[in-house]
Amino acid sequence: MFDRILIANRGEIACRIIKTARRLGIKTVAVYSDADANARHVRLADEAVHIGPAPARESYLLADRLIAAAKKTGAQAIHPGYGFLSENVEFAETCAREGIVFVGPPASAISAMGLKDAAKKLMEAANVPVVPGYHGDNQDDDFLRGEAAKIGYPVLIKAVAGGGGKGMRRVDDAAEFDASLASARREAKAAFGNDACLIEKYITKPRHIEIQVFADKHGNVVHLFERDCSLQRRHQKVVEEAPAPHMPDYLRAAMGAAAVTAAAAIGYEGAGTIEFIVDVANGIEDAPFYFMEMNTRLQVEHPVTEMITGQDLVEWQLRVAAGEVLPLAQEQLAICGHALEVRIYAEDPARGFLPSIGRLLHLGFPTTDSHVRVDTGVEQGDEVSMHYDPMIAKLIVWDRDRASAVRRMKGALGQCAIAGLASNVAFLGRVAGNADFIAGDVDTGFIDRHLEDLVPTDSGASDRVLALAAVDHLLRLREQYTATARASGDPYNPWGAADGWRMNGQTDLTLRFDDGHSIREILVSFDGDGWCFDFGGHSMKVRALRGQDGELRADLGGETLRAIVVRAGHDVSVIIGGVTRRVQYYDPGVAAEEGTSTGGGITAPMPGKVTRVMVAAGDSVTRGTPLLILEAMKMEHTMTAPVDGTVAALHVGEGDQVTEGSVLAVVEAAEA
Repeated sequence: MFDRILIANRGEIACRIIKTARRLGIKTVAVYSDADANARHVRLADEAVHIGPAPARESYLLADRLIAAAKKTGAQAIHPGYGFLSENVEFAETCAREGIVFVGPPASAISAMGLKDAAKKLMEAANVPVVPGYHGDNQDDDFLRGEAAKIGYPVLIKAVAGGGGKGMRRVDDAAEFDASLASARREAKAAFGNDACLIEKYITKPRHIEIQVFADKHGNVVHLFERDCSLQRRHQKVVEEAPAPHMPDYLRAAMGAAAVTAAAAIGYEGAGTIEFIVDVANGIEDAPFYFMEMNTRLQVEHPVTEMITGQDLVEWQLRVAAGEVLPLAQEQLAICGHALEVRIYAEDPARGFLPSIGRLLHLGFPTTDSHVRVDTGVEQGDEVSMHYDPMIAKLIVWDRDRASAVRRMKGALGQCAIAGLASNVAFLGRVAGNADFIAGDVDTGFIDRHLEDLVPTDSGASDRVLALAAVDHLLRLREQYTATARASGDPYNPWGAADGWRMNGQTDLTLRFDDGHSIREILVSFDGDGWCFDFGGHSMKVRALRGQDGELRADLGGETLRAIVVRAGHDVSVIIGGVTRRVQYYDPGVAAEEGTSTGGGITAPMPGKVTRVMVAAGDSVTRGTPLLILEAMKMEHTMTAPVDGTVAALHVGEGDQVTEGSVLAVVEAAEA
C-alpha cells in the first residue's frame, strides 16, 4: 500500500478521499488554487501545494503542476477524484511515464470509453445493446440533420466527450435542430475542448440506471449492483438511490452481466460505472435497456453503493492501484437495505435553479450515524465561488427498506440549515414528500412533470416567518440593552430595559420587513415577558427565548417551534425545518437613499463570461429574442428580450467578464 498520495481535486471530492486515506494510515497531499487557499480540503490534508490562479484551466487542469507537486512531496500515487483530469488520457499516460501510480484505469481504457461514439461501437462489438442513433465521424451539419430525420424526432444531441449533461440537447422537431446543435457544440467546446457530437433516439420515458463495476490487475471483474439516477434536471443528477425501485432480479442480473462484459472488453482496472438507459414506457417488467456511456472513474453518487454493500470504494480503488486482488468476489457481494443521496446545491429553484455564490453565514447538517452520512467540502464561513461547481454537500441516508429510507431522508433534510446564499434544500424536501416519488414512480421526466409542485409560486413570507424575524430583532435589542446596563454598573435601571416600559405606560414599536413582494408591518406591544404582534388584521401572542446554541424556541400564538435566524446587515434569513426564507429589515430612510432602477436593463443573474452576442444597438427585437449568451458555473444561460422593442444600448462584448447585477443591455419597449 502507498505511504503518501496526492489528491488532484478539490472540495467534497478531496475531503472524501482524505477520510479513507487517513483511516488506512496514508498521508495525503492536497493541491489548491488561489480561490481555495483556505478551503476545507486544504485544512484536512497532511500538507498542501499551491498550483495556480482560481480558474481551473490555470490550476487544477494543469497536469505538469500536479506532477511537480507529487514529486516535490514524495507522493507515490495521484488520486484524480471525479471531474477535472480523472478521465484525461494524457494525464494518465504522463503519470505512468513519471513513475507515479494513477489511481484509476489504464490510459487505454480511458481512451476506449472517453468518446461516446467510439465507446458505442466497442459495445456493439461486445454484444452490449446500445441506443439507436448515429455515432460516426461525419460532423457536417447537413449530414447530422439528415441523420436526425432518419432516426425520427425527438432526438438527443450529445457531445462525444465529457459528461455531466454538458453539450446535450433534446430536439423535438427539425426547426430546432440547427440552433440546438450550435449550442451543444459551443458548450462542449468550452467544457471539453471537443465540439464533436452524436445523434441518438430520445427515449420518451427513460430510467437512468447505472451499474458500479470494479476490476483488478489480475483479470477479476465484479459489479456492485445498480444505482437509479433518474431524477435529473438539465441532464444532471439530483437524487440517486440504490438499489433501483421495483428492479426485477432477472433485469438486475442481466444488466450486471452486461456491465461486467463491457468492462472486461476494454481490459478495465479500478472503479467504473456503466450507464444504461432503460425504456420504461411499458413498465420496468421486460423493459429494454441500452448502453449509454461509461464513466471511467468513481462517481459522485458512489456513497449509496457503499451504504448498501458495506464497502469503502475509495479503499477498493487504492488497493487495486497498489496491485492487490479485489477484496471480494461476485458471490460475496449482496444488497442490504436501501440508500438515497441528494445533492445540496447553492442554487435558487425559484429563479430557474440559477447558481448562488457567496459566504455560508450559517451551515448546519443533521447528526451523522449509521443511518445518515454527510459528504461536504465546506464549513460555516466558507465561500461558494463562481469558479467551481456550486455543490454544498451530499446528504446520504440508509434504512432497511425504501419507504423507511425516504422517510429518513425527509427528516434529515428538515435538519439542514443554510443561510447566506440560496439552496435547493426545500426543493429536495418536496421531492422526498412527493407521492409519486414515495411510490417509486420515477423517470428522467419526473422533475419537469412535477415542477409546479416542487417549485411553487412564491406568495410572500408567512406570518410566522415575519414573527420570527421580529422576535430575533427584539431579542437582539434586549441583549444589547442588557449588555449596556451591565457595563453601566446599574443593571436594574428601568430606563435601560428593552421591554417597552415608560413612566406613563407601555409603548408600541412598529417593525417593517420587505419580503420581496411588499413591505409588511408588525405593530409590537410589550406583554410581560413576551409580546403581542398585530399584523394589521389579526394579532398573535408571542413568547420566545434564544438557546445557548443560538436557536430560537418560540411560541407563536400557541404554535411551538424551533428556528434559526441569521442576520447580516438588513438581510434576515429565517430557517424552519430546513426551509430558509430571506426577508429584509426595512428602514424607510435607507431604502429611499439606496433605491435605484435599471430602467429596462437586462442584468446578469450571476458572475460569468459573455460568450456570444446576437444583436447590436438599434436592432428591433420581439419578446423572447435571444440577445446574448452568458457562461457561468459550467452552464450556458441565454439572455432574452423581455418585451417587444428596440435594443437601446449594449454594454458588453464577446469575451467580457461580468459581475452579478451588471446591466448587459437595455431594451426600450415599443410604443403601443
